[in-house]
Amino acid sequence: MNPVKVAVVGAGVIGLSTAVCLAKALPYCSVKILAEKFSPDTTSDGAAGILLPEVFPDIPLERQRYWFKETFDHLQALVESPEAPEAGVYLSSGYHVFKEVPADPKPYWSDYVFGFRFMTDREMKRFPNHKFGQAFTSIKCECPSYLPWLEKRFRETGGQIKCEKVTDLQQLIPHYDVIMNCSGVWSHQLVGDQGVYPVRGQILKLHATWLKNFIRDGDGKTYIYPGINYVTIGGTRQKDDWRLELDKGDSEMMMEHCSQLEPSLKKAQVLEEWVGLRPGRKNPRVEREWLQAQDRQVLLVHNYGHGGCGISLSWGSALDAVGLVKKSLNEKPLHAKL
Repeated sequence: MNPVKVAVVGAGVIGLSTAVCLAKALPYCSVKILAEKFSPDTTSDGAAGILLPEVFPDIPLERQRYWFKETFDHLQALVESPEAPEAGVYLSSGYHVFKEVPADPKPYWSDYVFGFRFMTDREMKRFPNHKFGQAFTSIKCECPSYLPWLEKRFRETGGQIKCEKVTDLQQLIPHYDVIMNCSGVWSHQLVGDQGVYPVRGQILKLHATWLKNFIRDGDGKTYIYPGINYVTIGGTRQKDDWRLELDKGDSEMMMEHCSQLEPSLKKAQVLEEWVGLRPGRKNPRVEREWLQAQDRQVLLVHNYGHGGCGISLSWGSALDAVGLVKKSLNEKPLHAKL
């Protein structure tokens, strides 16, 4: 049997996770990653990396549970292994505070993080502008380490990597049997998905080694995440904004808002400013279709549109996408006459 040739378009956390899961689950596949940018130049590299998902309105909750649980379990196993330092993953504890009590004070992901509880009145006194809080321990995944670790795992399976900007999936049809579209916000152009849009995110990396616990405002726009070598603070969620230039006003606003939550940040040294474009979408797109060119059909599986939840849902949605490949190959063997 000839190997099934698979192209994975995109090398962020979704693309690399999908490629590794494919190579492990389908050893008869020959997998190649095609991407214009690799770590440290992907959107994923700037992500704060805490596992804390949103809830998407039109995707069954059980499917969202699967995506998060599989990701959490995968990274927890990594945290508990000798690979953890190289992969840049570790447990992180902190506070999630809200100006008003949220509609769902105990979201589905609370079943999977460690030690989830509501904050006490005494704890809330630290945050006089907030009325409610959640305390828990999650996992932090630093992509400048995790992405190279995934790439290393992928190469160990025999996977290939090519630096190439893909602008037309039709050009891949003669050369591959399966195409995995993990192109993030660029799916707007690549597959003409008008439902995906940029959500501009700007962050600061600070030298503030005294901070050990994260603080996140429930609006998702203000957060402080201590890391291994620096503290990430943010941020912005600017919808339909394609700017990749740094905005000094945004940086000043972030310092002001985060210093209100943690006054000691006023003494912190700024190490780096960063900006990237999250792939916003009402719901992530993890689904399949068939591409036709002359007498040839190629399976196309989409896995993009996770917004700010790419890391939180990466492994689970990759497994889901691989399941779609398995199902499609069983239904329609690729080497049958079409």
